[in-house]
Amino acid sequence: QVPLVESGGGLVQAGGSLRLSCAASVRTFNTYTMGWFRQAPGKEREFVTAIWPSGVSTVSADSVKGRFTISRENTKNTVYLQMNGLKPEDTAVYYCAAQTRNNAYSITSRGRYDSWGQGTQVTVSS
Repeated sequence: QVPLVESGGGLVQAGGSLRLSCAASVRTFNTYTMGWFRQAPGKEREFVTAIWPSGVSTVSADSVKGRFTISRENTKNTVYLQMNGLKPEDTAVYYCAAQTRNNAYSITSRGRYDSWGQGTQVTVSS
């Protein structure tokens, strides 16, 4: 497993923006597929978005398409989640995840990722 440290959560009004960051202290960061998941109270952890190692390709859940953007800076071992047009239903704990070993899981599946951050709270008020 790889230590992942998230930052950037907080309280924001509906329609506002936040940027989350996730840093990894490893030299092989540029070989990892990285993902963001979220978990609202009483709900299962759900896929939000993910990015392949090169950063060229991404995939996102329909619920965030057009509003959230994932990006990465491999020189800084960091992945970002830019969240615009936030809605109250986006309120959740957001988790960064890394796939460090090959497996057959879909990129949208929790099973694909073997390292997880501690989570950061995002609260959107109406």
